[in-house]
Amino acid sequence: MRHFLALLDLTSAEIHNLLDKARALKADLIRGRRPALLPNRVLGLIFEKPSLRTRVSFEAAMGQLGGSSVFLSSTDGAIGQREPVADFARVLSQLCDAVVLRVFRHRTIEEFAEHSSVPVINGLSDYNHPCQALGDLLTIQEAFGSLEGRTLVFVGDGNNVARSLVVACARAGMRFILAAPEAYRFDESFLSTCRTAFPGHLPVQESDPARAVSEADIVYTDVWTSMGQEAETAKRLRDFKGFEVNESLMARAPSHARFMHCLPAHRGEEVSAGVMEGKASLVFPQAGNRMHAQKALLCWLLADQIAKS
Repeated sequence: MRHFLALLDLTSAEIHNLLDKARALKADLIRGRRPALLPNRVLGLIFEKPSLRTRVSFEAAMGQLGGSSVFLSSTDGAIGQREPVADFARVLSQLCDAVVLRVFRHRTIEEFAEHSSVPVINGLSDYNHPCQALGDLLTIQEAFGSLEGRTLVFVGDGNNVARSLVVACARAGMRFILAAPEAYRFDESFLSTCRTAFPGHLPVQESDPARAVSEADIVYTDVWTSMGQEAETAKRLRDFKGFEVNESLMARAPSHARFMHCLPAHRGEEVSAGVMEGKASLVFPQAGNRMHAQKALLCWLLADQIAKS
């Protein structure tokens, strides 16, 4: 049995196989085909944070694959509060075939997986967001035809999304550049992990966004203040002044460069409305690709269950 807690746990070949499966499933859907590959399977969803894309994409994915889902919000579940995380895991493992967690602390997901007898998926934690990065690779592949040798420039905080994209790029043979104020760069622990896991694909860190995007195939950004960081909003707005992805910054990138954002977006802060809605934007196809990538992921994680049925 496999879990999906981080992209670092997957090989390059496994990631490429998932992308191949996602493309095939997407092509089927476009043709009007929805093969019931996970009949009667039930996906549990435990969310401590509000969600649009993660919740709906997983619920839609299970429905299209012939299964169903059960959603527990922070008030319904209150994981680790009403009951210990280990108890949640041992109970839901008997009721669901797989579980997605969207939580604040990454340790919550790790502890759940330690006690779960069914596959566990990281739908988001404070440390990484592997489902987002998997869907992003699918989007980049669709836009450029290949991943190898492409350069992704992330303008903003070295946050959970950025960390997962570093791993995704390394596994796909892509370059990753972070354009961020020095205080918001990757921590030494993460960089040490990178040096051990993929020494030939270390992230580059740059303080000048204009210089960073001059080499970009993809310019990517995220909100400057994530959920749980609201008390830092005013400081972050000051610290990230000059890091907005706007028309002026995109003009410094190669003419073929495309723009991506994991959403939700704060127009007028980390990105201008013109870039969000511009011809270079892949933002909304990117959001839709979450479902296709996650359908492939669910089929992979539940393959053994289906084979035994």
